[in-house]
Amino acid sequence: MSTALVPVVEFVPVRPPPAQADDDAQMVRLWLSRSASPNTRRNYEREARRFLAHVGKPLGSVRMGEFQDYIARLPGSSATVALAASALKSLFAFAQEVGFLRFNIGAAVRVPPIKNTLAERIMSEADALLMIRQEPALRNRVLLTVLYGGGLRVSEVCGLCWRDLAARDEAGQATVFGKGGKTRVLLLSAATWKVLSALRGEATADAPVFLSRKGGALDPSAVHRIVKAAAARAGLPGEVSAHWLRHAHASHALDRGAPIHLVQATLGHASVATTGRYLHARPTESSARFLGV
Repeated sequence: MSTALVPVVEFVPVRPPPAQADDDAQMVRLWLSRSASPNTRRNYEREARRFLAHVGKPLGSVRMGEFQDYIARLPGSSATVALAASALKSLFAFAQEVGFLRFNIGAAVRVPPIKNTLAERIMSEADALLMIRQEPALRNRVLLTVLYGGGLRVSEVCGLCWRDLAARDEAGQATVFGKGGKTRVLLLSAATWKVLSALRGEATADAPVFLSRKGGALDPSAVHRIVKAAAARAGLPGEVSAHWLRHAHASHALDRGAPIHLVQATLGHASVATTGRYLHARPTESSARFLGV
């Protein structure tokens, strides 16, 4: 008879991962902290607060049907509803990813389709140039020129310092800290570089390019007011915003023959499909140099 010993297997209980948040409020703060954009954080926080107030229960108790019903009953445009749905889907996905929730009920909820209204928000080249040329204040005229000529976002313009700009041949280049925490370098046309250089004066390298009256950097709300005033001065609709100048840059550059991948790189689009929305004609060098500013 065999007297071999049978090995004893010791089972060690698997400990669950440590909790990443103690409650919904802390989870929402962790989720929001992932975004580098203050605007995104502000919008997403608003949507989370509105949803939690509506359901009146913890995230872990919300059922998929309640989420679907909430999205279906939201007032506002299709874009507004889609923003809310995307924000909340992101929240549920993150909460499951870190182990706060067992299931992601948002995975099966579809974001409502959005009507593409981009064509309604692209002004003519003549209108864009009229806004710039009729602006009497030098700082504001240069601001409008950079928004259009560089295709920059409002947050990117507000964050520009003089050390971000460098001469390049007869023109210049800008290093831009953009959406999603990504940095890109874009070339500026000779005309845009000329007006930018005229604005600097004795400013140090660390000084903001666009100064407020108090001496700090212009904030986004001030930029929007400047654009609205310029649009009204040019006789354009009240809907015109700073982002319309970015739309105009993309559309006009493509119309003038700029390659689509170049426009994508200049504007900092994550996908060429995003840039493709602007195609109105056949889509070498910076796209800014195809423009008249």
